[in-house]
Amino acid sequence: MTKKIALINDLSGFGRCSLTAAISTIAAMGVQPCPLPTAILSAQTGYPTYFCDDYTDKMERFRQEWEKLRVVFDGIYTGFVASEAQIHHIFQFLDTFQTPGTFLLVDPVLGDNGKPYAMFTPTLCNLMKELVQKADYITPNLTEFCLLTDTDYKTFENCTEPEHLINQIYRQALMLMEHGPNNIIVTGIEFSDSKTGEPQMGNLYLTQKGCQMISFPYVGESYSGTGDLFASILAGGIARGDDALSLISLAGKFIQQGISDSAKEHIPRNDGINYEQYLWMLTQKGDSTS
Repeated sequence: MTKKIALINDLSGFGRCSLTAAISTIAAMGVQPCPLPTAILSAQTGYPTYFCDDYTDKMERFRQEWEKLRVVFDGIYTGFVASEAQIHHIFQFLDTFQTPGTFLLVDPVLGDNGKPYAMFTPTLCNLMKELVQKADYITPNLTEFCLLTDTDYKTFENCTEPEHLINQIYRQALMLMEHGPNNIIVTGIEFSDSKTGEPQMGNLYLTQKGCQMISFPYVGESYSGTGDLFASILAGGIARGDDALSLISLAGKFIQQGISDSAKEHIPRNDGINYEQYLWMLTQKGDSTS
């Protein structure tokens, strides 16, 4: 029987992010994506103009109708949350559909580059911390990891040695794992290789047993939606039974290909990366690119 994942996120017509990224990648991995939109946008919010239809008041209707159908999900994946009310709806959704056999992956979208997003409030952050405690996997970037652990971003920004940076992150992660997720993947960590000095982009996988950095050469470009693609590949792979380390490696290679292609074609940052032609990389279990 086909595995199913409930996807709680917004849908943007342009930008290759959120549900657009999640639906295409998870479907390519042989898993059925079941979207619950939190908002419908003409384009993601990085564009200079966009229309947004807020779906907060419709989230409960989705939950009620799906409950009537007695559907069962193998996984639940939450992304961008626009308000405190939406997190409360997610809590109700989890009360209905999260079972011992259902994993929860939370991508805690709160900020980037050392700064919180405009929608950030202390109450929203506290609710996100509560949601994270219910998760099996979380995929924060370094800024979001700082917000979840009440850590000054400069603590990590001032780390010049990769080993020191990893140790600092791991120390904070252990405290976070005491009350919440067993698997933390801190994404998009920029650092220089200690031997060659070459710039690297890494994703740090942390559990209570230890940690491992999976990195790739840094292309030098940043694009919207890469975090969504990463979390979506992780969710799809977990549903079909892949191990986390192989998925982190696969997602990194997949995104690297898309970024390299987009940089060559001078794709604008807001448009997201050219990933569609590389979906074949996701069709086989495990790291199909090795």
